[in-house]
Amino acid sequence: MTGNDTAIRREVGAFALMLIGLGSIIGSGWLFGAWRAAGLAGPDAVWAWVIGALIISAIALTYAELGAMFPESGGMVRYGQYSHGSLVGFIAAWANWIAIVSVIPVEAEASVQYMASWPWEWTQALYVAAPGGRGELPPPGLAIAAALVIVYFLINFWSVKLFARSNTAITLFKLVVPALTALALIASGFHTDNFSVGIHAGPHITDWSAVLTAVAISGIVFSYNGFQSPVNMAGEAHNPGRSVPLAVIGAIAIATVVYLLLQVAYIGAVPPDMLAKYGWHGIDFRSPFAQLALIVNLQWLAVLLYADAFISPSGTGMTYTATSARMIYAMQKNGSMPAVFGTVHPRWGVPRAAMWLDLAVSFVFLFFFRGWGTLAAVISGATIISYLVGPVSVATLRRTAPEIARPMRLPALGVLSCLGFVFSTELMYWATWPLCGEIVLLVVVGLPIYFYYQARGQWRDFRRQLRGAWWLVAYLPTIAGLSYIGSAKFHGLGWMTYGWDLIIVGIVGLAFYFWGLASGWRTPDVEAAGMPPR
Repeated sequence: MTGNDTAIRREVGAFALMLIGLGSIIGSGWLFGAWRAAGLAGPDAVWAWVIGALIISAIALTYAELGAMFPESGGMVRYGQYSHGSLVGFIAAWANWIAIVSVIPVEAEASVQYMASWPWEWTQALYVAAPGGRGELPPPGLAIAAALVIVYFLINFWSVKLFARSNTAITLFKLVVPALTALALIASGFHTDNFSVGIHAGPHITDWSAVLTAVAISGIVFSYNGFQSPVNMAGEAHNPGRSVPLAVIGAIAIATVVYLLLQVAYIGAVPPDMLAKYGWHGIDFRSPFAQLALIVNLQWLAVLLYADAFISPSGTGMTYTATSARMIYAMQKNGSMPAVFGTVHPRWGVPRAAMWLDLAVSFVFLFFFRGWGTLAAVISGATIISYLVGPVSVATLRRTAPEIARPMRLPALGVLSCLGFVFSTELMYWATWPLCGEIVLLVVVGLPIYFYYQARGQWRDFRRQLRGAWWLVAYLPTIAGLSYIGSAKFHGLGWMTYGWDLIIVGIVGLAFYFWGLASGWRTPDVEAAGMPPR
């Protein structure tokens, strides 16, 4: 463990760590996810949440074992480097950091978007609606969102202990409000006939392609992404071998129950006349649950939701401000960031330089992606790419580093990791073209940073790093190409028919999984990690 590592304080208990995970998961996703999922899949959106939970659980369990093995800050960006070298580590770290740091502005945007439905003229000008959830914030709304981002930053600026304590209180509140919202709507204005109405207001016929697309881009993957937070803060946890997996599994399980209740409540609360007029896809809410509460005359619930629209996203925004900074800290340890980002404040124990960088990048995302729906889709895609490496890394390390202590050792790891990778591949394809290609491009544009640091190091051992990374380098354009020529159901050219495209993508994912396993090697980083302390 390095000197900087010792500055990171282990002050977060098991319960607080689970609440950090739950606080990350339940953010703006619950405010908008049910609406967006129903707009894509109608009443079958319920299945989208179930499928999403199963996929994320398989992936999360592999990361839980890794987090227990390597209890360090920002661990999510380190595992690929341990198993396959610096290039795989960088690609995974870049995708993961993009996915995490962009959550900070999207949570602020969610708060302002809900604020735009307040009954005052000046607030209603804070958001401009557009079909399909692609509205955006005009300058006044962006200014308020920027102020919220600064608040998240300041709460994390002095102490992880202050952050953990404030997050515990916030999480308990924002867990109660979604559950209360679902139960109140079900009890007050539930229309069971809505479950027999199809996507475009006709008879209900299950369209599984729509369900799968909803899993990938409606905010479902985004809504579960918070499972990473306990993993990334393992370096600050007491007894990480026990607390990290408990926090991850517990947070996902509790969140799934809440999300399912919310989805059922949303489907049943939509007025039948509105559904008949617009269909699921045509319903455009600024603040879905608050507006539904007003429709069924639950003014008290609407007021509570308007308040929670600041608290829930803000809690998540604070959490991701903490975890994204620790990712930059870990990327510097990988050798792909300037040394200043690897420093920790000697008194407060937080990586302040990394926090300043995240603040600047948050502003960039805030002003280029001005609506929750648009930015949530981008985050989901980048998140999926970051998921790919974990299942391959954990299985590879079983072979290349068997001597490293594993406080949590998953049974049937080979099956679970394989499923996690194949599911991630399918998620990328379900994201539809051209979003799939745009996400791959977003990851590729970060490679010049890696090559810069390789050049500074005179390309030392670059060939070995490249051999460990060819599988991932080839994977990215391959999955983008499959999306481009895929079935029309997923907005491709239609060269593959629906049904067969899912099978082909799964087979391709399986092939890349085994290629990735074969490419793993005993890297210098894992060699150092496996050495007993002196």
